[in-house]
Amino acid sequence: MLRSKRVEKKLQLVTSRFVIGDEDFLLDGEPFRVLSGALHYFRVHPDQWAERIRAAKIMGLNTIETYVAWNQHAPTPDTFDVTGRLDLAAFLDTVSAEGLHAIVRPGPYICAEFDNGGLPGWLTHRPDIALRSSDPAYLDPVEDYLTRVIAIVRPRQIDVGGPVILMQIENEYGAYGDDAVYLRRLVDLHREQGITVPFTTIDQPQHAMLTAGGLPDILRTASFGSKAAERLRTLRAHQPSGPLMCAEFWDGWFDNWGGIHHTTSAAEAAAELDALLTAGASVNIYMFHGGTNFGLTNGANHKGRYVPIATTYDYDAPLDELGRPTDKYWAFRTVIARHFPVPEPHFEAVQSPVELDAVFEEGAALHELPVHGVATVSADGPPTFDDIGHYRGIAVYTADISGCGESVLEIDEVRDRAWVSVDGRRIGILTRSSYERALLLPPGNRLEILVEDQGRVNYGPRLGEAKGLMGPILLGGRPLEQWVIAPVDLDVITDLPLRSLDGGLPHAAAVVQAEFDLDQADDLILDTSTLGKGFAWVNGFFLGRYWQVGPQRTLYVPRPVTVAGANTLTVLELDVLTTRSVRFVSAPDLGPEEE
Repeated sequence: MLRSKRVEKKLQLVTSRFVIGDEDFLLDGEPFRVLSGALHYFRVHPDQWAERIRAAKIMGLNTIETYVAWNQHAPTPDTFDVTGRLDLAAFLDTVSAEGLHAIVRPGPYICAEFDNGGLPGWLTHRPDIALRSSDPAYLDPVEDYLTRVIAIVRPRQIDVGGPVILMQIENEYGAYGDDAVYLRRLVDLHREQGITVPFTTIDQPQHAMLTAGGLPDILRTASFGSKAAERLRTLRAHQPSGPLMCAEFWDGWFDNWGGIHHTTSAAEAAAELDALLTAGASVNIYMFHGGTNFGLTNGANHKGRYVPIATTYDYDAPLDELGRPTDKYWAFRTVIARHFPVPEPHFEAVQSPVELDAVFEEGAALHELPVHGVATVSADGPPTFDDIGHYRGIAVYTADISGCGESVLEIDEVRDRAWVSVDGRRIGILTRSSYERALLLPPGNRLEILVEDQGRVNYGPRLGEAKGLMGPILLGGRPLEQWVIAPVDLDVITDLPLRSLDGGLPHAAAVVQAEFDLDQADDLILDTSTLGKGFAWVNGFFLGRYWQVGPQRTLYVPRPVTVAGANTLTVLELDVLTTRSVRFVSAPDLGPEEE
């Protein structure tokens, strides 16, 4: 693992010209092969950008590629956050300081196994909007978004002394639509805003997708992870001239909750990379370093069944989630060295993360705490999360069921997991993944349903669907229409007034805290195997989700969020806590692998 501080020095201005030639990319008139690796700035702590980027350079790469996540930058229509992990300008400056080029892929749709494919919930909730099309209701906010991104990228293009050599238009659009007017408007918008570097599109190497997802005057690239020679032939059929490029060389895969940890053979991946380079193609390795779906940023897939994506985005990439070179890293470096010069490796010896125990000393049941936002009352059935402007997280639905007696509760659809209680007593759980939608309720007065959004679908026709409880909701066969919904403010979780747990653990959803000491700031690995399902923070930094179904049984804690001395772990457990002890371990456990 590399150790470095974030680059703050002023960069020297060196301008160059980067264009698409008849057969090659040309850098100042000379053929240039793009050897790129994907590293998403929003999936890595900013104080660790430089060491990850330097590791890419040592492997032999000359370029770093990143998506831009619109929904991270603009959680509301009137905001555009570029601080901390969202400081795209600082990220590109760090790439430049390490002597590498950059590829920027601003979407506006990015997929990336990211929540809602990167599109903001406030946008996709708008009625009658045609996503990813030339519909003005969609294009108008897209223009505002891209104007903000381009203002960051424009002064960082290679012809004005910056690192950016390419920008991508949309993302695998041929798998979704065929609106050439939309694609052309995106190109024109970039040019009008001062982007001078070449553009690309990307699609899977299928004839229909390459046809629908591209434009005649924009370089088409492909995404694949195997059969390189065959895929390049398909690409060449649609790209008669210009350089060939695999702009997403899939060297691993992502993990889903409830599945296995995906890995790929280092030797086989290296052989495919060798085939690409031997064919004279440029490449972007997806991923070089995957990072982490911190907070609530993971997406989900729905190809007949809803499947949320895990917190880790390790991806079985050459650089693992902790920033350590893997066998695949060295295999790729060996391949690249056959074709191009590579730097000498300079890695410091890294000790395994420290092992230690922590004990939850304080806590309280979630319903006892001041975490609920402004409640919305509805007499026409349950509002969705989106109806109340709550685009990520959890919310509590309540209804009066007094006088109903023992009855069956039926919900049209839960999105995505619901804990059902009557008069404070938990009755059961309904999950979208298992198509559960009914429970027998005992007599009582107050029905309470805690609902978790487990991640918005990031690919396909379900993009932009609403979260929460989908009505109608029946109780004893009759509509239950009077509802109150209160969003839970996760931003205040780590600062809540808690009580001693000496009297025992809460028996429902609860917030608990533990303190632990460190000799120095360092990476940590939180063992979540003794927990059920919920969220975790260290020193206020939102690590992400954990879930006993796996595959991952640990969460990565980045070194920069820890401190020498006292540190605080906060956990919001949505199931039931069974122990006050938790452990930090020396190695990640990302789950069983496919045999």
